[in-house]
Amino acid sequence: MQFTDVLSPASEGGYTAYNPETGTTSQGETTEEALANLREAVELYLEEFPMKFDGAAIVTSFNIAA
Repeated sequence: MQFTDVLSPASEGGYTAYNPETGTTSQGETTEEALANLREAVELYLEEFPMKFDGAAIVTSFNIAA
């Protein structure tokens, strides 16, 4: 199954990783570590709460006036 990950720099350093399909989050010092930790968190979540997916999420971005 294909899942979405959103990486954001963490204020304390490293990265926060978020998966919108399951609502799980994780952290890591590098993007690779954050993604690996998120992958593990999603796998554990799905073991406990199986879900059916109809396809990959569509990820976009938008701007607002500052």
